[in-house]
Amino acid sequence: MKLDILAFGAHPDDVELGCAGTIAKEIALGKKVGIIDLTQGELGTRGSAAIRATEAAKAAQILGLSARENLKMRDGFFQNDEAHQLQVIQMIRKYQPEIVLCNAIQDRHIDHAKGSKLVSDACFLSGLQKIETDFESEKQTAWRPKVVYHYIQWETISPDFVVDISGFMDKKMEAIMAYDSQFFNPNTKEPITPIATKNFLDSIKYRSQDLGRLIGTDFAEGFTAERYVAVNSLENLI
Repeated sequence: MKLDILAFGAHPDDVELGCAGTIAKEIALGKKVGIIDLTQGELGTRGSAAIRATEAAKAAQILGLSARENLKMRDGFFQNDEAHQLQVIQMIRKYQPEIVLCNAIQDRHIDHAKGSKLVSDACFLSGLQKIETDFESEKQTAWRPKVVYHYIQWETISPDFVVDISGFMDKKMEAIMAYDSQFFNPNTKEPITPIATKNFLDSIKYRSQDLGRLIGTDFAEGFTAERYVAVNSLENLI
C-alpha cells in the first residue's frame, strides 16, 4: 500500500497530540495517511502496553487511517543505530510516502528527540540502493520521501510553517481522548502526570488557537522543516 503521508511517533498518542488536525484534514482531502509508533509506551506511569494498543486502534479508526503499525522498540531505551534505522527503513520502503511527519526536534521526553533524529536519518538512508532490506521475504526497493517535517510537542518551538486546521479541531481532540488512560479525568485514581492535568489538556486547544490567531484562522498546527519550504506561487499563501 502506497501512502501519501506517513507519520511516526515515539509513543502511541505522540502523533495525535502533535498533528492529528493536519492528518484529519489531509484524509478529508482524499490523502492516504498511516502512523508508525516506534514503541508501545510501556514505561508510561499510567496504562499499559495492551491498553495503549487498544487506544491507538481506536484513535486510528477515529482519524480514518489507512494503516497503523507498532515497531515495539524499547520505550526509553531505543537508539538511533543501524538496527533501529533498518526497522524504520522497512516501513518507509513498504509504504513509500511522499511526506514523513515525525517527533519534535527537541522536547521534554528524551524519546522524542531520539525518535525525531532516528526517523530523519532513516528517511535519507532509505533512498540508498546499496542498503538492502527485505519485508515478508521480498526484497524492497529504495525509497526516499520528498520531505520530512517535525511536529511540535511539549516544548514551545517556533514553527517554520503552520497548517490551518479550522474545522478539524474537534476531530483532533476526539483522537487524543481515545487515550483515556493518559489524560485528565477528575474521577481517576491513577497517579497525576504532567500530561494528565486539565492545564495540559486545555493547552492543546489554546496552542492551536494561538497559532490560528497568528495566521487569521481559528486553529492551526505548527511544524519545523529540514529545508526551505517552497511554494509554486504567492497565491498558495494565506
